[in-house]
Amino acid sequence: MAQLRAYLDHNATTPLRPEARAAFLDGLDLLGNASSVHGEGRAARARIETARDEIAAFVGTAAKHVIFTSGATEALNLVLTPSLEIAGHGSAPFEVLLMGGGEHACVLNGHRFPAEAAESLPLAADGCLDLAALAASLERHAGRRIMLALQAANNETGVIQPVAEAAGMIHAAGGVVICDAVQAAGRIACDFAALNADALAISAHKFGGPQGVGALCFVPGGYHIRNMMVRGGGQERGLRAGTENIAAIMGFAAAARAAARDRADLASRLGALRDRLEWDIAQIAPDVVVFGATAPRLPNTINFAVPGIEAQVLLMSLDMEGVAVSSGSACSSGKVRRSHVLEAMGVSAQLAQSAIRLSLGWDSRAEDLALFGQAFEKSVRTVKARQVKPAA
Repeated sequence: MAQLRAYLDHNATTPLRPEARAAFLDGLDLLGNASSVHGEGRAARARIETARDEIAAFVGTAAKHVIFTSGATEALNLVLTPSLEIAGHGSAPFEVLLMGGGEHACVLNGHRFPAEAAESLPLAADGCLDLAALAASLERHAGRRIMLALQAANNETGVIQPVAEAAGMIHAAGGVVICDAVQAAGRIACDFAALNADALAISAHKFGGPQGVGALCFVPGGYHIRNMMVRGGGQERGLRAGTENIAAIMGFAAAARAAARDRADLASRLGALRDRLEWDIAQIAPDVVVFGATAPRLPNTINFAVPGIEAQVLLMSLDMEGVAVSSGSACSSGKVRRSHVLEAMGVSAQLAQSAIRLSLGWDSRAEDLALFGQAFEKSVRTVKARQVKPAA
């Protein structure tokens, strides 16, 4: 008999929604390259443009402002460049890139600014961007063209960032805001109207679509990137060459429709499950520390530490008991390492080594919480028993 398992790592990836699976399989049966002019090519193109319309509606922009990519990592690598042009913001190269201290590695390591032009901004103890530090940085860089990269919600702590407030400050200084909306999309209100950003990056597999597809979306108006990364046949309005992955794009759009439809109900249900999880954890480990607990958070995410129990030990113990969790970002080649997010929040190195992330998704059930509770209690008891040294 197969072991029961509870999957609590939806911020890494979430299962395909039924609607996305059906659309993806439908796309696999399509014959035709969307760049071809014959009937089959036109049919493929029609499916892509219908999906583009749906993604545009999902983020609140026009279809012509949606560029399909292999995911948000590619989208952010493409847009975080001094050569970005946004209508109304001039055409001279950007001179400074400001980044929140908790940004994903695809922002911290994927931008195309010189090292001396990039600056990381600190987070407050609750995990939110320090707006006073942003104001001080803007004052230091007065007169220069500034780009801010700020995620809508942190992938490790779930803390919702003050994007709209930061965007107001950046726009007043003549700059632009690029928002990694990967974890927020489909979970909270996350569109151009809510965020006031100039560009958003989203990834399908975080809200029930296929892996390997995402989009770079621009606010209504004109835009251009002079130094593209993927050059070739001129697809995606000349910004991302290569034959489009029609099946994945169709699954992406279907997942976006379903996520938008279910968002309010899902947020309420997952918020209740998350609160119950936190209560259960505190009953088993009263000394638990929940990171970002005083800040607005995604309804599906908990990042916590039990002092004295290393994350790697607890993660492996839970996995052996049938529970899949994470020690933070899933984009570190499977390694458990100290979180730069917690470091930016001022969390001690010792406590950060104990950090575990639980994240729920559209198919999470009360049974998952029950299995986690049993596994967590057993794991904590076992680990602490091993730490007790026998008397001499």
